[in-house]
Amino acid sequence: MSFWITLHGEIRWIIALVAAVAVVRFALGWLRTLDYKKFDRILMAVYTGFLDLNFLLGLILLFAFGGGFPDGFPPHQIEDAVTMLIEMVENAVAALLQSSHRIEHVVTMFIAIGVAHSAIIWRKSDEANIKFRNNLIVVVVSLLFVLVGVLRLRGGWVW
Repeated sequence: MSFWITLHGEIRWIIALVAAVAVVRFALGWLRTLDYKKFDRILMAVYTGFLDLNFLLGLILLFAFGGGFPDGFPPHQIEDAVTMLIEMVENAVAALLQSSHRIEHVVTMFIAIGVAHSAIIWRKSDEANIKFRNNLIVVVVSLLFVLVGVLRLRGGWVW
């Protein structure tokens, strides 16, 4: 389990690095009215992708290790699978309720993911300046949510 927790924690540094590159690129693109290129679209996709990956790892930690897999995993029949899924959700909810910090972390990260994915709204816009400005805002706001989520759970950015 410690491998998964370490991996989940270390990906935040990749997210921070990609976010720093994105903030610089989107700010320069907005202020210098550059053309929005394939690199900019890929940069936003990489940022959002790493957020998604880390959120998925967090859910795996919560459901698999926070509540634990029920006895008899993996199931061999569909009825057993449904029963085990319900048990896993119940265990994960119980683990969440043991610590309000976990609830705050999950909710804050879910909001960060939602904010990051909101960039798709103006993806087809012809205005490069609007894309740069809005992507800059999205990255900064979602990164602030990530920062708050990490600080609430860990008590600090570095552990």
